[in-house]
Amino acid sequence: MSETNTKKPTAREAAARSGGIWLELGPTLAFILIYNVLLRFPEHGLLSKDNALYWATGVLIAATLGVVALKIIRKQKVPPFLLISSGLIGIFGTLGILLHSKLFLFIKPTIINLTLAGLIFGGLAVGRNIWKMLFHELMDLPDFAWRTLAIRWGLYFVAMAAWNEFLWRNFSEATWANWKLGNIAISFLFAIANAPYTMKHLRHPDKPDTNA
Repeated sequence: MSETNTKKPTAREAAARSGGIWLELGPTLAFILIYNVLLRFPEHGLLSKDNALYWATGVLIAATLGVVALKIIRKQKVPPFLLISSGLIGIFGTLGILLHSKLFLFIKPTIINLTLAGLIFGGLAVGRNIWKMLFHELMDLPDFAWRTLAIRWGLYFVAMAAWNEFLWRNFSEATWANWKLGNIAISFLFAIANAPYTMKHLRHPDKPDTNA
């Protein structure tokens, strides 16, 4: 009997993936930490409450690029979505800092989410499932399941873009900045909500495919 390419990850591989998740969360956590520390500074000056968002964004840019660089140094695969989001964070974050305009910082998550959604739906429109291309090495699913997951995540990114627009236009800067933790929680909850569907259609190497 021939062996399939799908194999269960070892404990070491699972630990590495878990560490990778925390590594990618690091920039967001650093952003929130620096922002809240600077809120306790005087209202004016270089290091001040007024400039908290700019300093936090600078740290976010540096930390995000650091994550990408570390993955490259370790010869790890850099997810395309991470490269795209890192580039957009760098562009809009730098523009916001140089122009001293918070508008660029506020709309940055909107642009990132719409870009990711556009890649997913654009790929599906031309017959290429970006979601499958990104995660096929982690799990073996039939094409219809990959398509369903791609559509769900595409809609999720659109919803998060709309949510960001609502948030920064209707709430305080501090609420918007600290809600980045809430966005992380929403992402995890959405991933968990999709887990039953994924597990239902997951193909195991020692079991016949019943999804056809």
